[in-house]
Amino acid sequence: MTGMTLIVLLAAGLACRAEDAEALKKRIADLEQKLAEAEKAGGEDQKLEKLREANKRAARQRAAADRQRYKPEELKEIESLYQVANENWRSDKARESLKTLLAKYDRANRTGCATLYMGQMSEGQDRIDYLTRAVEKFSDCFYFNGCQVGGYGRYVLAITYWQQGEKDKARKLLDEIRKDYKDATTHRGGRVTELVDAAEKEMGPAHRE
Repeated sequence: MTGMTLIVLLAAGLACRAEDAEALKKRIADLEQKLAEAEKAGGEDQKLEKLREANKRAARQRAAADRQRYKPEELKEIESLYQVANENWRSDKARESLKTLLAKYDRANRTGCATLYMGQMSEGQDRIDYLTRAVEKFSDCFYFNGCQVGGYGRYVLAITYWQQGEKDKARKLLDEIRKDYKDATTHRGGRVTELVDAAEKEMGPAHRE
């Protein structure tokens, strides 16, 4: 489908009666959708979709490891505590749930995800502490959408350090992502390395003595 085809359709639309306008609009939208799908086939979007699915499988595998580690009633409590916190990460109730998760289930996948979330929702030293704990202790944890704590958590911590003037620490974390988490994806399914590219562009070249 070419751009000229769409232009012809648009021109035809000018001559349509008012009641036909919506039908033409839908037809053009359908054609544009087909064009987008054709462009995706075999391209970078297809590779990214495969990566997303691979990370979702990794998330399921990490969750399955908890079933070998914890009893069914413990898994039920872990999920309950996670969902309580998930209702409002900024609340005192959420913090109490996280404290219980860390105290009782400090190897659970959900605990790692909760720790990263709490870091994102906190400020000051609490933010640094939660994010650091997330990447140091829970890097192998995954959200079920395929977002990995190890990769995405390092990005969030790097940006936090950069904003606080800790530029060397920020760059070190971004380097770790490129080295060890190059296949990590975000909650929306994009590559974390694309965020790293943007961050490094903003930071500019590293200063060398």
